Amino acid sequence: MPTFEPVLLRNVGVKDSHTLAVYRERGGYRGLDKALALSPAQVVDAVKASGLRGRGGAGFPTGVKWTFLPKDHPGPIYMCINADESEPGTFNNRILMEEDPHQVLEGMIIGCYATRATTAYLYIRYEYGHSYRRLQAAIDELYAAGMLGRNVCGKDGFHLDIYLHRGAGAYICGEETGLIESLEGKRAWPRIKPPFPAIEGAFRKPTVVNNIETMACVTHILNLGVEWFKSMGIPADPKNPRDAGSFGPKLYCVSGHVNKPGCYEAPLGLTVRQLIDDFAGGVWKGRKAKGCIPGGLSMGFLTEAEFDCKLDFADPGKYRCLGLGTAAVIVFDDQTPIVDVLYNSCRFFSHESCGQCTPCREGTSWMTKILARIRRGEGELSDLEVLGDVERGIGLTPGTTICGLADGAAWPVKNALQKFRPELEDWIRNKRTSVDVLAALGGH
Repeated sequence: MPTFEPVLLRNVGVKDSHTLAVYRERGGYRGLDKALALSPAQVVDAVKASGLRGRGGAGFPTGVKWTFLPKDHPGPIYMCINADESEPGTFNNRILMEEDPHQVLEGMIIGCYATRATTAYLYIRYEYGHSYRRLQAAIDELYAAGMLGRNVCGKDGFHLDIYLHRGAGAYICGEETGLIESLEGKRAWPRIKPPFPAIEGAFRKPTVVNNIETMACVTHILNLGVEWFKSMGIPADPKNPRDAGSFGPKLYCVSGHVNKPGCYEAPLGLTVRQLIDDFAGGVWKGRKAKGCIPGGLSMGFLTEAEFDCKLDFADPGKYRCLGLGTAAVIVFDDQTPIVDVLYNSCRFFSHESCGQCTPCREGTSWMTKILARIRRGEGELSDLEVLGDVERGIGLTPGTTICGLADGAAWPVKNALQKFRPELEDWIRNKRTSVDVLAALGGH
């Protein structure tokens, strides 16, 4: 890999990196200065030209999303920043908020200037107590420095207030309309769309919802330029009109059965094998990998033979995964039963389903019950057919649910049935029992 100098993580480990003084000493807020010298439309055009795609999971082009806001709306316009980060295996947002909060806040201020938003809500999961305190301290510093409130940084007419809002620890709040419902003080049930948040979002006003890492990237696009951002990553495939390219730096989380779990920065397009071998120190205990979750639990599975998959917005789909997701790779070794991995996946989604849509509420529950029975050594081969029927019948893809949680729940099951079916069949035929289940039964 060519030499790459981190930008998103450059301040991590620097003493007092979370403070305004240190952030400014290291070049912080230059991007904001450059943005305020442009018109809001020019800032939107720059972000759009950069090809920045949302880092929260869906990968929608950020600049394009900003253009969906009504151009003649009298206001207010809101910006909501998703810092819920409940996707299993994902912790890159936490690192940015705790170690370099001003990088995120700079991107937020730029984004609000570009979209004419006068109020921004940063929605953070309740469990992130340290992140909350670091962000609030950074926001207080900005108010004291005249960089928030009335006439931000001396820019006449640009008024902005930023508020932190703590969620109650629910996975569904990572879905943008579920987040908005929770922000409004209601149960976090995702809304039927349309209308989309850009037209009718928080408090029924135009709203743009972006992710923490996305905002950090906005900071560097304005500071270092569009061409710098597009100089790394994977260009769009000219044969695929739906491919918008995968540009810029990315934070990759890697956990599970590796020697050096952590958060690493590299250009988009790094392969799974490179991430595991070159960054995470290889598979632990001298073992071999059986497979991995390539982008957060909801993206599905890759087998070890598929580890040359590029971690960009296009390549995981070629391996029948749902997408890049959050680029959080969870590795499991060759001594880990796939039935255990699948059971943990189904149990998580069953617990986190909001229950609004019957196919998701019932489907995730039944998949968990079937996997629990298989783990007890009581499964039948016909259970695999039932699992296939359930996973094909839930989610946005077949059009049976309001949000994509059910798709995320179904995809690991789909991939396991496609890629690990011989192991599942062997487990059932031989009436094998998971170690923890056996221990719970007293070894009998």
